[in-house]
Amino acid sequence: MKFFFPDSQDVVDPSFDFVEERVSPTRIRNRTDYYAHELMTVLPYDGVLVSRAMVDSSRYTLAQRHRLLRDGARNFFHLGTRPLTIMGDCGAFSYFKEDAPTYTVADLIRFYSEIQVDYGLSLDHVVPIFDPRNEHPARKWRERQLLTLHLADTFLKLHNKAQETFVPIGVAQGWSPYSYAFAVDQLQRMGYAYVALGGMASLRTTDILMVLEYIQVVRKPQTKLHVLGISRLDCASEFTRLGVASFDSTSPLRQSFKDVRDNYYTLLGTYPAIPVPQTGANVNLLRRIQSGEVDAEHARELELRCLRAFRGLGAGRSSQQEVLTAVLDYQRLHKIGYPDSEEYSRVLREQPWSHCCCDVCRQLGFEVILFRGAERNKRRGFHNLFVFRQQINQQLGNSQVLDK
Repeated sequence: MKFFFPDSQDVVDPSFDFVEERVSPTRIRNRTDYYAHELMTVLPYDGVLVSRAMVDSSRYTLAQRHRLLRDGARNFFHLGTRPLTIMGDCGAFSYFKEDAPTYTVADLIRFYSEIQVDYGLSLDHVVPIFDPRNEHPARKWRERQLLTLHLADTFLKLHNKAQETFVPIGVAQGWSPYSYAFAVDQLQRMGYAYVALGGMASLRTTDILMVLEYIQVVRKPQTKLHVLGISRLDCASEFTRLGVASFDSTSPLRQSFKDVRDNYYTLLGTYPAIPVPQTGANVNLLRRIQSGEVDAEHARELELRCLRAFRGLGAGRSSQQEVLTAVLDYQRLHKIGYPDSEEYSRVLREQPWSHCCCDVCRQLGFEVILFRGAERNKRRGFHNLFVFRQQINQQLGNSQVLDK
């Protein structure tokens, strides 16, 4: 089962100075910066999913869009000879409130051709409801499914007529297990041998499995399934049994900085990252400093005390209690509710980064556990992607499990 990582321009400066908190003076963003597959010796995913909507968003500059279209995705993402594949998607959630997709089938195929994808998903329109017992939803949702099927039919015909080399993937939308099975059956009749299931991200695992079981009744043995936007590791073997050949998710990276507790992955569980905010970059603290509520020099001294304590811990000069005391003193200044001291004590006592063999943990040491700025937080996300890939291997019984 292949894991595709959706692109949202998550890159880091490989020459970032963690002591001086400075990026390299020769840095050219997105040219000299590294993606996770460049920073990690062991590839943390099997491919990259490129969304047309993401490329059209503010995440991409105009120059980046032109470079992607001119050079192709493999060059743009610095894939080189790495055995990674590119999957293209329209990004239907960007227009799900509209009555119809904001792209045309011809435009989407042209985009896939220009960036040279290996797989291309048909144009679709999200059905944003799910009710296993409702086979008669509102007319507009039934019409969205039929529109998605019509667009898939047009997509495949234009793909074949133009003799495009990428593998076409038909997208199935539905509101119940039966409606998804109907969509898959229709896509197979059109000629699709690879089908992506949309609208899965918000569903419970039991609902996803129910949908997959219904699909088994109509799925041909050679038809492969891709599930969009999920990361349900506990069911990896079940997904494989039910025909899922691939899926995509940003969750491992996002949890590194958007979750309160589960920021750092290991094969045995998760740990919270320890916040040491930058006094010069924290909006709430800066506001309080400007109002006179907090003394800037005192805040900066507490911040530096935390960093000195962590570096002393790494060098054997500081105790775990000294680090914890410094962290809690600085945390009280920020007046933000974080995990309790017992969880921080566990992190400092077990020091999970010292047991990890990924490139990030080997190079950064304790820096990877600091909740502090994009350079650390995204690297921790890269670590999570690495562990997530190992967890998939473990669930599927693959031999390559490197993290301990």
